[in-house]
Amino acid sequence: MSDFDAIDSLLAAVGPKADLPAPQVRQELRERARLSKAQVARALGVSPSTVTGWESGRDPAGETRTKYAYLLDGLAAKFATDTAQVTPPAAEPAVAKTPAVAETPPAAPAPEEGDDGDEVEVLAVPEPCVLCGHPAGTRVAGFAQHLDPADCQATAAAPDKPTASPDQPETAPATKPTTARTPRTPRPSGRSKGPARRAFQEPSGPVDLIGQAVQGALAEHHGDVEAATAALLKRAIPDAMRLLDETRKGARYDVIAHPWIPGILKKQTSRGADQIWEARPKWTRHELPPGRHEVTALDINGAYLSALKTHLPLGQLEHSTGLPHDRRRAGVHLITPPAWEHDAVLPNPIGQRDEPGPLWVTEPTLRLLLRLSSPRYGLCAPPEIHESYSSGATENLLEKFRIALKDARDTAIEQGDEVTLEYVKAMYSKFVSTMGESNYNRELYRPDWMHTIRSQAFANLWLKALKAHDEGLTVVRAMGTDELHVIGDWRRVFPEGRGVTEVKVKDIYTAGTGTTEHPETEGQEE
Repeated sequence: MSDFDAIDSLLAAVGPKADLPAPQVRQELRERARLSKAQVARALGVSPSTVTGWESGRDPAGETRTKYAYLLDGLAAKFATDTAQVTPPAAEPAVAKTPAVAETPPAAPAPEEGDDGDEVEVLAVPEPCVLCGHPAGTRVAGFAQHLDPADCQATAAAPDKPTASPDQPETAPATKPTTARTPRTPRPSGRSKGPARRAFQEPSGPVDLIGQAVQGALAEHHGDVEAATAALLKRAIPDAMRLLDETRKGARYDVIAHPWIPGILKKQTSRGADQIWEARPKWTRHELPPGRHEVTALDINGAYLSALKTHLPLGQLEHSTGLPHDRRRAGVHLITPPAWEHDAVLPNPIGQRDEPGPLWVTEPTLRLLLRLSSPRYGLCAPPEIHESYSSGATENLLEKFRIALKDARDTAIEQGDEVTLEYVKAMYSKFVSTMGESNYNRELYRPDWMHTIRSQAFANLWLKALKAHDEGLTVVRAMGTDELHVIGDWRRVFPEGRGVTEVKVKDIYTAGTGTTEHPETEGQEE
Protein backbone atom coordinates (compact mmCIF):
# COMPACT_ATOMS: atom_id res chain seq x y z
CA MET A 1 0.00 0.00 0.00
CA SER A 2 1.47 3.37 -1.01
CA ASP A 3 1.89 6.38 1.27
CA PHE A 4 -0.98 8.12 -0.52
CA ASP A 5 -3.62 5.41 -0.15
CA ALA A 6 -5.18 7.07 2.89
CA ILE A 7 -5.51 10.33 0.95
CA ASP A 8 -6.87 8.53 -2.12
CA SER A 9 -9.74 7.27 0.02
CA LEU A 10 -10.73 10.92 0.52
CA LEU A 11 -9.98 12.22 -2.98
CA ALA A 12 -10.61 9.29 -5.31
CA ALA A 13 -7.20 9.80 -6.94
CA VAL A 14 -6.72 13.47 -7.82
CA GLY A 15 -3.27 14.49 -9.11
CA PRO A 16 -0.92 16.59 -6.94
CA LYS A 17 0.30 20.15 -7.34
CA ALA A 18 3.43 21.56 -5.78
CA ASP A 19 2.19 24.80 -4.20
CA LEU A 20 0.06 25.24 -1.11
CA PRO A 21 -2.91 27.66 -1.13
CA ALA A 22 -3.29 30.40 1.47
CA PRO A 23 -4.06 29.22 5.04
CA GLN A 24 -7.66 30.48 4.90
CA VAL A 25 -8.27 28.57 1.68
CA ARG A 26 -6.86 25.39 3.25
CA GLN A 27 -9.43 25.59 6.01
CA GLU A 28 -12.26 26.47 3.59
CA LEU A 29 -11.46 23.49 1.36
CA ARG A 30 -11.47 21.11 4.31
CA GLU A 31 -14.70 22.50 5.77
CA ARG A 32 -16.47 22.52 2.41
CA ALA A 33 -15.57 18.84 2.04
CA ARG A 34 -16.99 18.26 5.53
CA LEU A 35 -13.73 16.71 6.68
CA SER A 36 -12.69 17.08 10.31
CA LYS A 37 -9.16 18.00 11.33
CA ALA A 38 -8.85 14.51 12.83
CA GLN A 39 -9.67 12.88 9.48
CA VAL A 40 -7.07 14.95 7.66
CA ALA A 41 -4.54 14.35 10.44
CA ARG A 42 -4.99 10.58 10.29
CA ALA A 43 -4.58 10.54 6.51
CA LEU A 44 -1.34 12.55 6.73
CA GLY A 45 0.06 10.85 9.83
CA VAL A 46 0.07 13.97 12.03
CA SER A 47 -2.01 15.24 14.96
CA PRO A 48 -5.11 17.48 14.62
CA SER A 49 -3.25 20.33 16.33
CA THR A 50 -0.70 20.22 13.49
CA VAL A 51 -3.51 20.66 10.98
CA THR A 52 -4.71 23.63 13.04
CA GLY A 53 -1.23 25.13 12.74
CA TRP A 54 -1.22 24.71 8.96
CA GLU A 55 -4.59 26.45 8.72
CA SER A 56 -3.24 29.28 10.89
CA GLY A 57 -0.24 30.09 8.71
CA ARG A 58 2.45 27.46 9.31
CA ASP A 59 3.62 25.32 6.39
CA PRO A 60 4.61 21.66 6.48
CA ALA A 61 7.91 20.54 5.01
CA GLY A 62 9.29 17.61 3.07
CA GLU A 63 7.09 14.67 2.14
CA THR A 64 4.31 15.86 4.46
CA ARG A 65 4.09 19.11 2.49
CA THR A 66 3.81 17.16 -0.76
CA LYS A 67 1.04 14.97 0.64
CA TYR A 68 -0.83 17.95 2.09
CA ALA A 69 -0.62 19.80 -1.24
CA TYR A 70 -1.89 16.64 -2.94
CA LEU A 71 -4.91 16.60 -0.63
CA LEU A 72 -5.75 20.29 -1.07
CA ASP A 73 -5.31 20.18 -4.84
CA GLY A 74 -7.58 17.15 -5.01
CA LEU A 75 -10.28 18.88 -3.00
CA ALA A 76 -10.10 22.00 -5.18
CA ALA A 77 -10.29 19.87 -8.32
CA LYS A 78 -13.31 17.97 -7.07
CA PHE A 79 -15.18 21.18 -6.26
CA ALA A 80 -14.30 22.61 -9.68
CA THR A 81 -15.67 19.43 -11.30
CA ASP A 82 -18.86 19.62 -9.23
CA THR A 83 -19.35 23.26 -10.29
CA ALA A 84 -18.88 22.38 -13.98
CA GLN A 85 -21.44 19.55 -13.76
CA VAL A 86 -24.21 21.82 -12.47
CA THR A 87 -23.52 24.67 -14.95
CA PRO A 88 -26.22 24.90 -17.70
CA PRO A 89 -24.78 23.99 -21.15
CA ALA A 90 -25.84 27.30 -22.77
CA ALA A 91 -24.33 29.46 -20.09
CA GLU A 92 -21.03 31.24 -20.60
CA PRO A 93 -18.07 29.83 -18.70
CA ALA A 94 -18.19 31.13 -15.16
CA VAL A 95 -15.29 32.04 -12.94
CA ALA A 96 -14.95 29.42 -10.24
CA LYS A 97 -16.11 30.70 -6.89
CA THR A 98 -13.91 30.52 -3.87
CA PRO A 99 -14.91 27.86 -1.40
CA ALA A 100 -16.04 30.49 1.09
CA VAL A 101 -18.51 32.01 -1.41
CA ALA A 102 -19.60 28.84 -3.15
CA GLU A 103 -20.89 27.13 -0.03
CA THR A 104 -21.15 27.97 3.62
CA PRO A 105 -19.24 25.48 5.73
CA PRO A 106 -21.44 23.46 8.06
CA ALA A 107 -21.61 24.83 11.56
CA ALA A 108 -19.67 22.94 14.16
CA PRO A 109 -21.90 20.89 16.46
CA ALA A 110 -22.91 22.57 19.69
CA PRO A 111 -20.78 21.48 22.63
CA GLU A 112 -22.14 18.69 24.73
CA GLU A 113 -23.34 19.57 28.17
CA GLY A 114 -21.54 19.50 31.47
CA ASP A 115 -17.86 19.87 30.58
CA ASP A 116 -15.95 20.29 33.80
CA GLY A 117 -19.07 21.42 35.60
CA ASP A 118 -18.93 24.93 34.06
CA GLU A 119 -22.08 27.02 34.25
CA VAL A 120 -23.42 28.56 31.05
CA GLU A 121 -25.21 31.88 31.42
CA VAL A 122 -27.08 33.70 28.64
CA LEU A 123 -26.17 37.40 28.75
CA ALA A 124 -28.76 40.12 28.27
CA VAL A 125 -25.95 42.41 27.05
CA PRO A 126 -23.18 40.71 25.02
CA GLU A 127 -19.63 40.94 26.35
CA PRO A 128 -16.25 40.57 24.59
CA CYS A 129 -15.28 36.91 24.09
CA VAL A 130 -12.06 35.97 25.92
CA LEU A 131 -10.88 34.00 22.86
CA CYS A 132 -11.61 36.33 19.94
CA GLY A 133 -12.48 39.66 21.61
CA HIS A 134 -15.81 40.14 19.85
CA PRO A 135 -19.31 40.20 21.40
CA ALA A 136 -20.49 36.89 22.83
CA GLY A 137 -23.98 36.18 24.12
CA THR A 138 -22.99 33.64 26.77
CA ARG A 139 -20.70 33.46 29.77
CA VAL A 140 -18.93 30.23 30.83
CA ALA A 141 -17.05 29.74 34.10
CA GLY A 142 -17.43 33.44 34.88
CA PHE A 143 -16.23 34.96 31.59
CA ALA A 144 -17.77 35.62 28.21
CA GLN A 145 -17.11 33.41 25.21
CA HIS A 146 -18.77 31.88 22.17
CA LEU A 147 -20.08 28.39 22.80
CA ASP A 148 -19.56 27.43 19.17
CA PRO A 149 -15.89 27.64 18.00
CA ALA A 150 -17.22 28.49 14.52
CA ASP A 151 -18.59 31.74 15.90
CA CYS A 152 -15.11 32.70 17.08
CA GLN A 153 -13.72 31.89 13.63
CA ALA A 154 -16.40 34.00 11.98
CA THR A 155 -15.87 37.05 14.18
CA ALA A 156 -12.08 36.81 14.21
CA ALA A 157 -11.92 38.23 10.69
CA ALA A 158 -13.94 41.33 11.65
CA PRO A 159 -12.11 44.63 12.35
CA ASP A 160 -10.84 44.99 15.89
CA LYS A 161 -12.98 47.08 18.17
CA PRO A 162 -12.16 48.48 21.61
CA THR A 163 -13.22 46.30 24.49
CA ALA A 164 -13.58 46.90 28.17
CA SER A 165 -10.76 46.45 30.65
CA PRO A 166 -9.93 42.73 30.95
CA ASP A 167 -9.90 42.71 34.72
CA GLN A 168 -12.63 43.53 37.23
CA PRO A 169 -12.87 43.02 40.99
CA GLU A 170 -14.14 39.55 41.73
CA THR A 171 -17.22 40.81 43.59
CA ALA A 172 -18.20 43.41 41.00
CA PRO A 173 -21.08 42.67 38.62
CA ALA A 174 -19.73 41.23 35.37
CA THR A 175 -20.95 44.02 33.06
CA LYS A 176 -18.93 45.61 30.28
CA PRO A 177 -19.78 48.28 27.72
CA THR A 178 -21.00 46.98 24.41
CA THR A 179 -19.31 47.73 21.12
CA ALA A 180 -20.91 49.59 18.25
CA ARG A 181 -21.38 46.33 16.41
CA THR A 182 -24.84 44.74 16.33
CA PRO A 183 -24.72 41.91 18.88
CA ARG A 184 -25.54 38.35 18.05
CA THR A 185 -28.80 37.11 19.48
CA PRO A 186 -27.98 34.44 22.06
CA ARG A 187 -29.21 31.01 21.14
CA PRO A 188 -31.85 29.69 23.57
CA SER A 189 -30.45 26.82 25.55
CA GLY A 190 -31.57 24.75 28.46
CA ARG A 191 -27.99 25.02 29.75
CA SER A 192 -28.44 28.68 30.67
CA LYS A 193 -29.79 27.75 34.12
CA GLY A 194 -27.73 25.82 36.62
CA PRO A 195 -24.67 23.64 36.03
CA ALA A 196 -24.29 22.19 32.58
CA ARG A 197 -24.14 18.44 32.05
CA ARG A 198 -21.87 16.66 29.57
CA ALA A 199 -22.79 13.23 28.33
CA PHE A 200 -20.55 10.66 30.00
CA GLN A 201 -17.49 9.81 27.92
CA GLU A 202 -15.82 6.46 28.43
CA PRO A 203 -12.31 7.10 29.75
CA SER A 204 -10.99 3.86 28.22
CA GLY A 205 -10.34 5.41 24.80
CA PRO A 206 -7.36 7.64 25.69
CA VAL A 207 -6.00 4.99 28.08
CA ASP A 208 -6.21 2.41 25.29
CA LEU A 209 -3.90 4.59 23.19
CA ILE A 210 -1.24 4.03 25.83
CA GLY A 211 -1.93 0.30 26.12
CA GLN A 212 -1.96 -0.21 22.36
CA ALA A 213 1.35 1.65 21.99
CA VAL A 214 2.99 -0.52 24.66
CA GLN A 215 1.63 -3.76 23.18
CA GLY A 216 2.75 -2.71 19.70
CA ALA A 217 6.27 -1.87 20.89
CA LEU A 218 6.62 -5.17 22.73
CA ALA A 219 5.39 -7.09 19.69
CA GLU A 220 7.73 -5.19 17.35
CA HIS A 221 10.72 -5.97 19.56
CA HIS A 222 9.67 -9.58 20.23
CA GLY A 223 9.10 -9.05 23.95
CA ASP A 224 12.44 -7.35 24.59
CA VAL A 225 11.47 -5.04 27.47
CA GLU A 226 14.52 -2.77 27.25
CA ALA A 227 14.22 -2.29 23.48
CA ALA A 228 10.46 -1.68 23.68
CA THR A 229 10.91 0.85 26.48
CA ALA A 230 13.61 2.70 24.55
CA ALA A 231 11.38 2.88 21.47
CA LEU A 232 8.44 4.18 23.50
CA LEU A 233 10.55 6.89 25.16
CA LYS A 234 11.62 8.15 21.73
CA ARG A 235 8.00 8.61 20.64
CA ALA A 236 6.74 9.96 23.97
CA ILE A 237 6.29 13.56 22.73
CA PRO A 238 4.17 12.92 19.61
CA ASP A 239 2.22 10.27 21.53
CA ALA A 240 1.50 12.75 24.31
CA MET A 241 0.24 15.26 21.73
CA ARG A 242 -2.00 12.60 20.21
CA LEU A 243 -3.38 11.74 23.64
CA LEU A 244 -4.01 15.44 24.28
CA ASP A 245 -5.97 15.70 21.03
CA GLU A 246 -8.03 12.64 21.93
CA THR A 247 -8.87 13.91 25.41
CA ARG A 248 -9.87 17.33 24.04
CA LYS A 249 -12.50 15.90 21.69
CA GLY A 250 -15.88 17.44 22.46
CA ALA A 251 -14.36 19.81 25.02
CA ARG A 252 -15.70 23.33 25.38
CA TYR A 253 -12.34 25.07 24.93
CA ASP A 254 -10.01 24.75 21.95
CA VAL A 255 -6.30 24.46 22.68
CA ILE A 256 -4.62 27.45 21.05
CA ALA A 257 -1.29 25.94 20.13
CA HIS A 258 0.61 28.97 18.77
CA PRO A 259 -0.70 32.25 20.23
CA TRP A 260 1.03 35.61 20.31
CA ILE A 261 3.54 35.60 23.19
CA PRO A 262 4.92 38.75 24.89
CA GLY A 263 8.66 39.34 24.90
CA ILE A 264 9.08 38.50 28.58
CA LEU A 265 8.22 34.88 27.71
CA LYS A 266 10.85 34.64 24.97
CA LYS A 267 14.47 33.67 25.47
CA GLN A 268 16.79 36.66 25.68
CA THR A 269 19.56 34.74 23.86
CA SER A 270 19.65 31.46 21.95
CA ARG A 271 20.88 29.59 25.01
CA GLY A 272 19.56 31.94 27.64
CA ALA A 273 16.31 32.11 29.58
CA ASP A 274 13.24 34.29 29.46
CA GLN A 275 12.23 36.65 32.28
CA ILE A 276 9.84 34.35 34.17
CA TRP A 277 10.72 33.29 37.73
CA GLU A 278 9.28 29.86 38.54
CA ALA A 279 9.88 29.95 42.32
CA ARG A 280 11.75 26.64 42.42
CA PRO A 281 12.44 25.62 46.04
CA LYS A 282 16.07 25.04 47.05
CA TRP A 283 16.06 25.36 50.81
CA THR A 284 17.82 23.69 53.74
CA ARG A 285 17.08 24.51 57.36
CA HIS A 286 20.05 26.32 58.94
CA GLU A 287 19.63 25.08 62.50
CA LEU A 288 18.09 21.85 63.78
CA PRO A 289 16.70 21.28 67.28
CA PRO A 290 19.33 20.11 69.80
CA GLY A 291 20.34 16.49 69.62
CA ARG A 292 20.68 13.87 66.91
CA HIS A 293 17.69 13.21 64.68
CA GLU A 294 16.58 10.67 62.12
CA VAL A 295 15.66 12.55 58.95
CA THR A 296 13.45 10.97 56.29
CA ALA A 297 13.81 12.16 52.70
CA LEU A 298 10.36 11.81 51.14
CA ASP A 299 9.80 11.51 47.41
CA ILE A 300 6.65 13.22 46.08
CA ASN A 301 5.15 10.99 43.39
CA GLY A 302 4.11 12.32 39.98
CA ALA A 303 4.76 15.97 40.81
CA TYR A 304 4.43 17.25 37.22
CA LEU A 305 1.48 14.95 36.61
CA SER A 306 -0.42 16.48 39.55
CA ALA A 307 0.61 19.98 38.43
CA LEU A 308 -1.29 19.57 35.14
CA LYS A 309 -4.31 20.63 37.19
CA THR A 310 -3.62 24.36 37.34
CA HIS A 311 -5.15 27.61 36.09
CA LEU A 312 -4.06 27.97 32.45
CA PRO A 313 -4.86 31.00 30.24
CA LEU A 314 -7.18 30.15 27.36
CA GLY A 315 -6.88 33.02 24.89
CA GLN A 316 -4.22 35.49 23.87
CA LEU A 317 -2.49 37.17 26.81
CA GLU A 318 -3.63 40.76 27.31
CA HIS A 319 -1.55 43.43 29.04
CA SER A 320 -2.85 45.37 32.05
CA THR A 321 -1.35 47.61 34.74
CA GLY A 322 -2.43 48.63 38.19
CA LEU A 323 -5.39 46.23 38.44
CA PRO A 324 -6.17 43.85 41.32
CA HIS A 325 -5.91 40.14 40.77
CA ASP A 326 -8.92 38.56 39.06
CA ARG A 327 -9.29 34.88 39.97
CA ARG A 328 -11.17 34.23 36.72
CA ARG A 329 -8.01 35.00 34.76
CA ALA A 330 -4.48 33.58 34.66
CA GLY A 331 -1.13 34.54 33.21
CA VAL A 332 2.17 36.05 34.31
CA HIS A 333 2.54 38.99 36.66
CA LEU A 334 5.21 41.54 37.54
CA ILE A 335 5.16 41.78 41.34
CA THR A 336 7.18 43.03 44.25
CA PRO A 337 7.17 40.01 46.57
CA PRO A 338 6.52 40.49 50.29
CA ALA A 339 9.19 40.08 52.93
CA TRP A 340 9.47 36.54 54.27
CA GLU A 341 10.23 36.24 57.97
CA HIS A 342 9.93 32.47 58.43
CA ASP A 343 13.05 31.23 56.62
CA ALA A 344 14.26 29.55 59.81
CA VAL A 345 11.45 26.98 59.66
CA LEU A 346 9.92 27.20 56.16
CA PRO A 347 11.28 28.00 52.67
CA ASN A 348 10.42 31.29 51.00
CA PRO A 349 7.41 30.74 48.68
CA ILE A 350 9.21 32.49 45.82
CA GLY A 351 12.27 30.26 46.15
CA GLN A 352 15.89 31.17 46.73
CA ARG A 353 16.30 34.60 45.14
CA ASP A 354 19.26 36.87 45.84
CA GLU A 355 18.23 39.90 43.74
CA PRO A 356 15.74 42.28 45.38
CA GLY A 357 12.98 44.14 43.59
CA PRO A 358 10.15 43.26 41.20
CA LEU A 359 10.10 40.00 39.23
CA TRP A 360 7.78 38.22 36.79
CA VAL A 361 5.99 35.25 38.36
CA THR A 362 3.35 32.83 37.14
CA GLU A 363 -0.23 32.35 38.29
CA PRO A 364 0.46 29.57 40.86
CA THR A 365 3.16 31.64 42.59
CA LEU A 366 0.94 34.72 42.77
CA ARG A 367 -2.02 32.71 44.06
CA LEU A 368 0.18 31.06 46.69
CA LEU A 369 1.43 34.44 47.94
CA LEU A 370 -2.11 35.83 48.03
CA ARG A 371 -3.25 32.75 49.95
CA LEU A 372 -0.46 33.06 52.52
CA SER A 373 -1.24 36.77 52.99
CA SER A 374 -4.91 36.06 53.74
CA PRO A 375 -6.28 36.32 57.30
CA ARG A 376 -6.41 32.52 57.51
CA TYR A 377 -2.61 32.22 57.27
CA GLY A 378 -1.20 35.70 57.87
CA LEU A 379 2.33 34.59 57.01
CA CYS A 380 3.24 37.59 54.84
CA ALA A 381 1.93 40.82 53.37
CA PRO A 382 0.14 40.74 50.00
CA PRO A 383 2.42 41.03 46.94
CA GLU A 384 2.27 44.28 45.01
CA ILE A 385 1.09 43.67 41.42
CA HIS A 386 2.51 46.13 38.86
CA GLU A 387 1.70 44.56 35.48
CA SER A 388 0.02 41.45 34.13
CA TYR A 389 -0.30 39.52 30.89
CA SER A 390 -3.42 37.42 31.40
CA SER A 391 -6.44 35.82 29.77
CA GLY A 392 -9.63 34.11 30.86
CA ALA A 393 -8.64 30.81 32.45
CA THR A 394 -9.79 27.38 33.55
CA GLU A 395 -8.22 24.91 35.95
CA ASN A 396 -9.57 21.93 34.02
CA LEU A 397 -8.11 22.46 30.55
CA LEU A 398 -5.77 19.45 30.84
CA GLU A 399 -7.84 17.49 33.36
CA LYS A 400 -8.93 14.62 31.09
CA PHE A 401 -5.37 14.39 29.73
CA ARG A 402 -4.08 14.20 33.32
CA ILE A 403 -6.62 11.60 34.38
CA ALA A 404 -5.85 9.39 31.36
CA LEU A 405 -2.15 9.42 32.26
CA LYS A 406 -2.87 8.93 35.97
CA ASP A 407 -5.15 5.95 35.32
CA ALA A 408 -2.57 4.33 33.05
CA ARG A 409 0.11 4.95 35.68
CA ASP A 410 -2.03 3.48 38.49
CA THR A 411 -2.79 0.37 36.43
CA ALA A 412 0.86 -0.08 35.52
CA ILE A 413 1.91 0.11 39.20
CA GLU A 414 -0.81 -2.35 40.21
CA GLN A 415 0.27 -4.83 37.52
CA GLY A 416 4.02 -4.31 37.95
CA ASP A 417 4.23 -3.04 34.36
CA GLU A 418 7.48 -1.05 34.33
CA VAL A 419 7.36 -0.52 30.55
CA THR A 420 4.08 1.39 30.72
CA LEU A 421 5.20 3.21 33.85
CA GLU A 422 8.36 4.55 32.20
CA TYR A 423 6.43 5.41 29.03
CA VAL A 424 3.74 7.39 30.91
CA LYS A 425 6.38 9.18 32.97
CA ALA A 426 8.16 10.23 29.79
CA MET A 427 4.89 11.38 28.20
CA TYR A 428 3.93 13.87 30.88
CA SER A 429 7.43 15.05 31.81
CA LYS A 430 8.47 15.64 28.19
CA PHE A 431 5.10 17.19 27.39
CA VAL A 432 5.78 19.84 30.04
CA SER A 433 9.45 20.38 29.21
CA THR A 434 9.01 20.75 25.42
CA MET A 435 5.97 23.04 25.14
CA GLY A 436 8.23 26.11 25.33
CA GLU A 437 10.90 27.00 22.77
CA SER A 438 11.85 23.43 21.88
CA ASN A 439 12.87 21.77 18.62
CA TYR A 440 11.33 18.51 19.85
CA ASN A 441 7.72 19.71 19.90
CA ARG A 442 6.64 21.99 17.06
CA GLU A 443 2.94 21.25 17.61
CA LEU A 444 2.56 23.25 20.83
CA TYR A 445 4.26 26.55 21.66
CA ARG A 446 3.01 27.65 25.07
CA PRO A 447 5.91 28.83 27.25
CA ASP A 448 3.32 30.44 29.53
CA TRP A 449 1.81 27.00 30.17
CA MET A 450 5.22 25.41 30.68
CA HIS A 451 6.19 27.93 33.36
CA THR A 452 2.75 27.72 34.96
CA ILE A 453 2.80 23.92 35.27
CA ARG A 454 6.32 23.91 36.66
CA SER A 455 5.46 26.63 39.16
CA GLN A 456 2.36 24.68 40.21
CA ALA A 457 4.57 21.67 40.97
CA PHE A 458 6.83 23.90 43.09
CA ALA A 459 3.82 25.44 44.86
CA ASN A 460 2.44 21.96 45.57
CA LEU A 461 5.73 20.96 47.22
CA TRP A 462 5.75 24.16 49.28
CA LEU A 463 2.21 23.45 50.52
CA LYS A 464 3.32 19.96 51.59
CA ALA A 465 6.13 21.58 53.58
CA LEU A 466 3.59 23.88 55.22
CA LYS A 467 1.33 20.93 56.04
CA ALA A 468 4.26 19.07 57.60
CA HIS A 469 5.16 22.13 59.68
CA ASP A 470 1.56 22.69 60.82
CA GLU A 471 1.28 18.99 61.85
CA GLY A 472 4.31 19.26 64.13
CA LEU A 473 7.00 17.81 61.86
CA THR A 474 10.36 19.55 61.55
CA VAL A 475 10.97 20.49 57.92
CA VAL A 476 14.67 20.05 57.12
CA ARG A 477 14.82 20.48 53.36
CA ALA A 478 12.64 21.22 50.31
CA MET A 479 14.13 20.80 46.83
CA GLY A 480 12.74 21.03 43.30
CA THR A 481 9.39 19.40 42.66
CA ASP A 482 9.59 16.16 44.59
CA GLU A 483 11.93 16.22 47.57
CA LEU A 484 10.88 16.96 51.16
CA HIS A 485 13.03 16.05 54.22
CA VAL A 486 11.35 15.92 57.62
CA ILE A 487 11.94 14.87 61.22
CA GLY A 488 9.09 13.13 63.02
CA ASP A 489 6.29 10.65 62.43
CA TRP A 490 5.51 11.61 58.85
CA ARG A 491 3.16 8.64 58.26
CA ARG A 492 0.44 10.29 60.34
CA VAL A 493 0.63 13.28 57.95
CA PHE A 494 1.26 11.78 54.51
CA PRO A 495 -0.02 8.44 53.14
CA GLU A 496 2.75 6.11 51.98
CA GLY A 497 2.69 4.51 48.54
CA ARG A 498 3.39 5.08 44.85
CA GLY A 499 0.15 6.86 43.94
CA VAL A 500 0.15 10.53 42.96
CA THR A 501 -1.52 11.45 46.28
CA GLU A 502 1.07 9.46 48.25
CA VAL A 503 4.77 9.72 49.12
CA LYS A 504 7.54 7.17 49.38
CA VAL A 505 10.82 7.06 51.27
CA LYS A 506 13.85 8.04 49.23
CA ASP A 507 16.45 7.99 52.01
CA ILE A 508 16.88 7.98 55.79
CA TYR A 509 19.88 9.64 57.44
CA THR A 510 21.03 11.13 60.75
CA ALA A 511 21.48 14.85 61.35
CA GLY A 512 21.92 17.18 64.30
CA THR A 513 24.55 17.62 66.97
CA GLY A 514 27.89 16.34 65.75
CA THR A 515 26.67 15.64 62.20
CA THR A 516 26.49 17.69 59.03
CA GLU A 517 24.78 15.15 56.82
CA HIS A 518 22.47 16.57 54.17
CA PRO A 519 22.84 14.11 51.28
CA GLU A 520 22.03 15.34 47.80
CA THR A 521 19.13 13.02 47.06
CA GLU A 522 17.16 15.13 44.63
CA GLY A 523 15.90 12.65 42.08
CA GLN A 524 13.86 12.21 38.95
CA GLU A 525 10.17 12.64 38.40
CA GLU A 526 7.93 9.63 38.96
